[in-house]
Amino acid sequence: MKKVHLTLIIIASFVLIGSVTAGWIHLYISDTTIPKHVSVGGWDAGGKKKDEVLRELDAKLHELEQQPLTLSVEGRAMPDVTIPLKGAGITFDADAFRSAVSALYEGSWSERMKARRQISKEWSITPHWNTSLIKQRFGPAWEEKQFGKPANATRRISDNDEIVYTPEISVLRIDWETFIQSMTAQIPKSFPDPQDSAKPVTVKLPIYTLNPEITVSGLKTEGVERKIIEFSTSLGTSAAGRAYNVSSAAQAMDGMVLKPGDLFDYAKVIAKAEEKYGFREAPVILNGKLVPGIGGGICQVSSTVYNAALRTGLQIVERRNHSLPVSYLPKGQDATFAEGSINFRFKNTTGKTLIIRAQVEDNTLTVKFFGTFPKNVEYSVESRTVETLAVTDKFVQNKDVPVGAQEVLQEGKPGYVVETYQVKKVNGEVVERKRISRDTYRPQNRLIAVHSGESDGGDSSSQRDPVVEDGVSGPNF
Repeated sequence: MKKVHLTLIIIASFVLIGSVTAGWIHLYISDTTIPKHVSVGGWDAGGKKKDEVLRELDAKLHELEQQPLTLSVEGRAMPDVTIPLKGAGITFDADAFRSAVSALYEGSWSERMKARRQISKEWSITPHWNTSLIKQRFGPAWEEKQFGKPANATRRISDNDEIVYTPEISVLRIDWETFIQSMTAQIPKSFPDPQDSAKPVTVKLPIYTLNPEITVSGLKTEGVERKIIEFSTSLGTSAAGRAYNVSSAAQAMDGMVLKPGDLFDYAKVIAKAEEKYGFREAPVILNGKLVPGIGGGICQVSSTVYNAALRTGLQIVERRNHSLPVSYLPKGQDATFAEGSINFRFKNTTGKTLIIRAQVEDNTLTVKFFGTFPKNVEYSVESRTVETLAVTDKFVQNKDVPVGAQEVLQEGKPGYVVETYQVKKVNGEVVERKRISRDTYRPQNRLIAVHSGESDGGDSSSQRDPVVEDGVSGPNF
């Protein structure tokens, strides 16, 4: 009997202990308060009810996001700008803590008990920064308003041929990479004390100097130091159409910039002039004769540039003389042009940038080169006729002339063979004299009408393909 009583007592004890334990566990996992000594971002949340803690947490996060952020510009005396942290794109969450709190009241009793027993004592708040908001707030429009716009340096040539520079304008701009690093280090990682909640987070906006692409120093390294040559030719008695064509080609070339090693290509100048200004009717050279055409006179521009290039010692890449001598330059010093067949080109061999200016004023075409050239060096050009080519007679049948008689329809002109030399002087002493061309100007036939009494068999002389010099098109344009 005693053994039965003992067994009953033991069973009853276990039941009682189990009941007490189960009751304790139920009370433990059903506790609506946060375990003591649990803090979030330095704020003590322990011992408070769950719903109260979450409400207060939301309020504190909102208050933290409204904490002022004061931005000042480093090294600049200008008003500070104050905005809330959230206005700068900075927000906070305590999602890890919220998940831990939820684990206290969700799941099986063993999971809740484990969550309560193992909950960490300290929890952090997590900042997030959307930098695009503050970059928008202090973006290009704000920077331009506060610091101005950058402006490139400029170079111009004055009316008296002086090189004049206008300095560039450099401006300040925000160094965003440095600012983001600095700001990230100062974003709060915990809740401030209540008395400090209105105290602003102060950060300086680091700035740097933004220089424009083109600066005076950069322009000066190009080497446009001074006017190095000026050469002029007279338009003489040129008719209005020819004067217009010369001016058109000069305008198309004016201001041209040749970098070191660049080629001057007159065909491109003519193409630009024809597109932008057009050409008018004026005499052109066709098969050794002056005939009506379009663009007459454009070779005066190429010839004038040719002389400026010779007197600067530049490398002539392509050049040919006219088939007839010209009136505005000595024989051997002209440079003709025929679209599609004859061009004029030279290379900028000065080692520095070359600027070409050209204009027609007071019936004179003037070409100027600006760049770098030794002041103790000068070039001159000499031409001499080494042979005169005789006029030949050309007979054509004309039934209006009496049989056996002759009538001179056109007087001929002699031709010439001309050699041209370039003379180089250093400090006034001749150091080089070299032949640069040997040119032939074809003679013009004397045209004689005759009547032999025989049928006209036509002109059996060979015909060359027509080449229009000193213009862009010939008769029947």
